[in-house]
Amino acid sequence: MWVLVMFDLPTDSPAARKRYTRFRGSLLENGFSMMQYSVYCRHCASAENALVHTERVRAGLPPDGEVRILTLTDRQFDRMEVHFGKRRIQ
Repeated sequence: MWVLVMFDLPTDSPAARKRYTRFRGSLLENGFSMMQYSVYCRHCASAENALVHTERVRAGLPPDGEVRILTLTDRQFDRMEVHFGKRRIQ
């Protein structure tokens, strides 16, 4: 079972950036890995374990912005297609 957290949080003030950093840090502390910017995932051994981590994310939600939590089975996650475009030149 996989838990995906996708978020769009404001960073237009020092306080908002602090809340963004705190939320992102809490995801990392709880075992989530960054898939891409503002998309984090975590593998869970069972649906019950996924619920525990979903509740932890809910407990740390910032007061503004948008956070989406998606739970997928291993089979659904494995069906994900990943496409890479041209690499950016620095």
